[in-house]
Amino acid sequence: MAKQPSKLPESSPFQMVVTVLAALVTLSAISLLLIYVLNGLKDFTSATDKATDAASVAERIKPVAQVEVAASAAKGGAINAEQIVNTSCAACHGTGALSSPKIGDKSAWGPRIAKGYETLTDHAIHGFNMMPARGGNPDLSDAEIAHAVAFMANKSGASFTPPKTDAE
Repeated sequence: MAKQPSKLPESSPFQMVVTVLAALVTLSAISLLLIYVLNGLKDFTSATDKATDAASVAERIKPVAQVEVAASAAKGGAINAEQIVNTSCAACHGTGALSSPKIGDKSAWGPRIAKGYETLTDHAIHGFNMMPARGGNPDLSDAEIAHAVAFMANKSGASFTPPKTDAE
């Protein structure tokens, strides 16, 4: 008996079309994937170069914001105590923050006013308890501090006279 050749199952034209389309879709997917990976590697190397560029590093780590403190009264000019109080003292003395006496609160300022103008001015210049020296503004002169102290204390029941300045 002669051996009969093996027969492949017969396929329909529909199965052939599906097989060819599946092969084309697979090849297209592989091609697109390779293109994506190769382009990604190119972008990755350029991103790595940018990451080490000094200007790029400086741009990425720069501060989000900057704080600028208003300049104190012009030297040689008249001192505007109210402006100094509004820009340097009101953050605490306008709100009562850190147990500071609020401007205009005579009962809170009374014991402090009783200590005298010189003592209050010394505390404002050098700091006292939780109050920072010069109200946190190192650009203020002693005369500007003295005028601001007199302004706040006088609004709160005192009758202090600040020292005369060269411009007055």
